[in-house]
Amino acid sequence: MPELPEVETTRRGVAQILVGRTISGVKVGNPRLRQPVMLDLANTLSGLVLQAVERRSKYLLFRFHTGTLIVHLGMSGSLRIVTPDTALRKHDHVEIFFDALHSLRFHDPRRFGLMVWTEKPPAEHPLIQHLGPEPWDPSFSTDYLFERARGRKIAVKSFIMDGRIVVGVGNIYASESLHRARVHPNRAAGRISRDRYATIIDAVQQVLGEALDVGGTTLRDFLKSDGEPGYFALQLKVYGRAGQPCSCGKALIRQQVIGQRSSFYCPKCQR
Repeated sequence: MPELPEVETTRRGVAQILVGRTISGVKVGNPRLRQPVMLDLANTLSGLVLQAVERRSKYLLFRFHTGTLIVHLGMSGSLRIVTPDTALRKHDHVEIFFDALHSLRFHDPRRFGLMVWTEKPPAEHPLIQHLGPEPWDPSFSTDYLFERARGRKIAVKSFIMDGRIVVGVGNIYASESLHRARVHPNRAAGRISRDRYATIIDAVQQVLGEALDVGGTTLRDFLKSDGEPGYFALQLKVYGRAGQPCSCGKALIRQQVIGQRSSFYCPKCQR
């Protein structure tokens, strides 16, 4: 599943090329995504100028003066910018034409993604209104996280992966952030001190920031040569390294299922 750094890199690449351009047409090949694509999407978008491409969590927000197209890549989705005469691939479900030079194609083999139109502020949409702060938002503070965790018995890894608490901390990034913060992933969220939450916040921001640095700023950086989505190859310290030595040199990495997700940690340096 594309995570926050991949989605942000997609946003930057699309915005760089398409902002300011006019939509000349829309073609919907298969409307049966997680939510059906609206039947009159072509009539709604044709003639509109793309004003901005923003991101909220893993939702891409295509802003127009009459409303916003909300796009989610789901489990396997990706966006490609090609010339309109480029041959369609299987699972290219929606194509948006920008003047005569550019076509934005939504590719989704598993069809868990979505495209929905709203004329209201996106923050009020049911898909978005419940979301927690962004990892770099000032509201994602030590006091905020400590107070939200108070009395919670849930594992801290599951806690920071909850999009209602903070968005964008996927499974890999949660494992890596907690290792960097030296916090055991199965420790109860309500039993972590304020100071240690400050360390967790720093680690989350650092790990996600490094993933963005690896990804660069263009859509090409996220797509392999065959046009399929790629994922940022971080220097992983624990994720996927069960049985290998931890960088602390004191123990082997262990694997444990927490919240139905595989988690990786060091039993010595994470407490």
